[in-house]
Amino acid sequence: MSFLVEIIGIEYIFRILISGICGIMIGIERRNRSKEAGTRTHFMVACGASLIMIVSKYAFFDVISQDLYGAEVRLDPSRVASTIASGIGFLGAGMIFIHKNNIKGLTTAAGIWVTSGVGMAIGAGMYSVGIVSTGIVIVAQILLHLRGGSRKQMKTKNITVKNVTSSNYQDYMTLAFDNIGVKVIDVSVDKIGELRNYSFAIEYSRDIREDDILSVVEYDCSIINDI
Repeated sequence: MSFLVEIIGIEYIFRILISGICGIMIGIERRNRSKEAGTRTHFMVACGASLIMIVSKYAFFDVISQDLYGAEVRLDPSRVASTIASGIGFLGAGMIFIHKNNIKGLTTAAGIWVTSGVGMAIGAGMYSVGIVSTGIVIVAQILLHLRGGSRKQMKTKNITVKNVTSSNYQDYMTLAFDNIGVKVIDVSVDKIGELRNYSFAIEYSRDIREDDILSVVEYDCSIINDI
C-alpha cells in the first residue's frame, strides 16, 4: 500500500514538473520581447496552479474516508481550485499600466492567466489539454506579432527638459518633435522662479534614434525608459 502511495506521489510531482516546463516555454516568448513577466514568473504560476489543483482534487481522500460523528462527509473539490482565478487576477492586475490612451501589459497579464489554466489542466491529469494549449499560445503569439510587424511598432518614453527660460517652449518643442516624426501625447510643467522644468510623454516609431530626439532639445535633458 505504501509503495502505491509513493508511486502516486511521484506522478503528482511529475505533473508539477510538466506544468513548470510549459510555463517556461510560454515565458521564454514573453522574455524575448522584454515584457513585464518572463520565464520565472510563468514557471511559478504554472507550478503553483498545478500544485493547488492537485491539492484540491486529491488531498482530502483521508477526510472523506472517515465517518465523522456518524455523518457522511461531502466535499466540493473545485472550491480550492477556484481560488487560483482570484489569485491570478491580483497578479495580472499588477502588470497592466494605463497612461492616457495607452495600455501596457494586457497581453502579458492574459498570458499569466492562460499559464495558470495550463497548470490547472496538467495538475488535474489532462496532459494533452495542457500541452496542446501551451503550443497554441506560443504559436499564436509568434504569428500575431509577425502579422503586426508590417506596421511600425511604436515606443513611448518620457523626456525631461530642465531649466528652460523660454515662455513658449512647449509649443516650440511640440512642433520640433512633430517635424522629426515624434508625437507628444502629454506635457507637464514645474515652474521654479523664472525657470521651468518640462516633462514630455512622447511616442515614436522604432526606427527613430534617441540621438535624433535629443538633438532638437536646446536645454539639459534626459530620456526615461518606457512609460
